[in-house]
Order: sequence, then structure tokens, then C-alpha cells
Amino acid sequence: MIVYLASDLVWATRIKGAGEDLGLACRPVRHADMLEARLGEGGVTGAVFDLVAEQTAIELMQQLRGHPAGGPDRVRVIAFGPHVRADLFEQAAAAGADQVLARGAFDRRLGEVLTELAAGPGQTPDS
Repeated sequence: MIVYLASDLVWATRIKGAGEDLGLACRPVRHADMLEARLGEGGVTGAVFDLVAEQTAIELMQQLRGHPAGGPDRVRVIAFGPHVRADLFEQAAAAGADQVLARGAFDRRLGEVLTELAAGPGQTPDS
């Protein structure tokens, strides 16, 4: 399962729709309790965080990295946001994001990103 935080309905629809097109389970997380519940379900292989959600995104990344199921070797984290917000990119990296992408790059690579996250840590889609 891939969990995601989207700042608006447009991104939520894009992420969920791309996941469905690829046959991947993508589930939203909007706050700490939702993330905890998703992690409790098991099978989370990746997470996507929209940095426009700023503090919530950073807090959820930190929560994920502190959770036994979300340690650095267990769940890959991709963050995306406006290319002009280098400060958010730095905060995301410090909070544990494996990769931070500008929105345009994330949008162009959405299917590829989700496929990589679904493959799990240390795996490639072909593994």
C-alpha cells in the first residue's frame, strides 16, 4: 500500500487515479491518527507527501520515520512541492524524505514513482 497526503482534491485525485490505473492501493492520510491506522494495517511500502501542506507533511514524515513499520529501510518516502520553495525541500529531506521532487517532475513521473514505491524498499519494479 502507498499512503499519501495531498494538499487539495486535484492532487488527491491524480495520485489515487494513477494508482488505480496501475492496480496499486493508494490510501490518503490527512493527520497523525490516519497514518497510524494505515501503518497498523500493514503492507505500507511507500508514502507520498505534498509539501504544500507544509507542517502536516513534515510532521507525518517525522512520525513515519519514528514508527517501527516506517523506519528508513522499510518505507520509501517521496515528497513534492513548488520548485520555488527550496526551504520546504530542505525540511523534507531533514524529516526523512528519500527523494524530493518539484511538482512538475512529480506530475510527469507519477506512474513511475508509484510503481517504484509499490515495489518496496531496496527493490525495483522488475525485482
